[in-house]
Amino acid sequence: MQVITAENLSKQYVLGSRQPNSVREMLTGFFARRAESKHTIWALRDVSFSVDDGETVGLIGHNGAGKSTLLKILSRITKPTRGRASIRGRVGSLLEVGTGFHNELTGRENIYMNGAILGMKAAEINRKFDEIVAFSEIEEFLDTPVKHYSSGMYMRLAFSVAAHLDPEVLIVDEVLAVGDVNFQRKCLRKMREAGESGRTVIFVSHDMAAITRLCKRAIALAHGSIVSDGPSVDVVRDYVANSWGTLSERHFEGDPLAPESDAVRLIKARMVDDTGSTCGSFDISKRIGIEITYDVRKPGEILLPNFQVYNTEGLHVFTIQDGSQWKRRPKEKGRYVTTGWIPGNLMSEGSFIVNCAIVTYLPKMDVHFNARDAVSFDVFDPMTGDTARGDYAGKMTGAVRPLVDFETSQISTK
Repeated sequence: MQVITAENLSKQYVLGSRQPNSVREMLTGFFARRAESKHTIWALRDVSFSVDDGETVGLIGHNGAGKSTLLKILSRITKPTRGRASIRGRVGSLLEVGTGFHNELTGRENIYMNGAILGMKAAEINRKFDEIVAFSEIEEFLDTPVKHYSSGMYMRLAFSVAAHLDPEVLIVDEVLAVGDVNFQRKCLRKMREAGESGRTVIFVSHDMAAITRLCKRAIALAHGSIVSDGPSVDVVRDYVANSWGTLSERHFEGDPLAPESDAVRLIKARMVDDTGSTCGSFDISKRIGIEITYDVRKPGEILLPNFQVYNTEGLHVFTIQDGSQWKRRPKEKGRYVTTGWIPGNLMSEGSFIVNCAIVTYLPKMDVHFNARDAVSFDVFDPMTGDTARGDYAGKMTGAVRPLVDFETSQISTK
């Protein structure tokens, strides 16, 4: 059953317009406003999609893509200029810190007020009250007006209310960044439980690993329109590729600017999985292949493929190069394919980009070419509990995340 239906949603904003705040402003500003520069922008344009009962959908896109506007329409905070959106059931939304809270009311009062807004009876709220307070960890300040809360306290209570008052649809924006690591872990786990319990979740994040981990489906927005809608691993792969201007496969044959030297020319670069298929998004436990196809033009040289891997922060994670039988063996003329394999459970979650080079070390150093930003790929952790993160659901920093063996023995019973 479809829980959310959006049909040709469009939202227009007028920039440069200002309403007068007094009679004096109205009279003295009349002629100034006539010359005032106004123009319109479409934050959303003809957006249509549907979400079934129990789906967890990730919403991604650059700042200004229209994500927040879409969520505000779905949450009934603002009306569309054109089109319509319908939602079956109660909606719990967390779009900004403390959305829906009244600053003069206490935390306790805001819990009951939010429950009433969702259409819940006092008995229903009472049944969930202790669980909400325990999750939010603000029991000591429960009877303090929320205007005195820190942003973190606001965040904890707001998410706890939104997630625990049994909404059929839970809409969460990238406000999780406000919380600390432990609270983020609790929130991610709670959203995962919501999805597994059959509730519908719309989750907005710039963390592509969180999107692929929590959501089976993702929708990518750009300039107010949907550019991609499908399995999250595919949508995230294309989004990352477009963001960096790279893809999981790149062809150079016939390109007059193809990376080359007198000895060798690059024909193709791609990311591959265990089956040899082109792949842009990899399960963290699976090995990752970087493959290049190249033509050797001049025989007799020792030509070694060399791959440099970088993360989105520009950190040079590592370099791998051919250490096989070819490391001291010259290649004859012809077309070759070389694949370098990154082991499973080595990379961390995130997006990575690869420079592809061919070098010669003997008898002298020579870099024949180095194709920068040749291909890109994404790594996600499926949260099965058997990777290096174990049962931890929060963000784990670091460019690599090896799964290593541990040994523990009991040396005393005291």
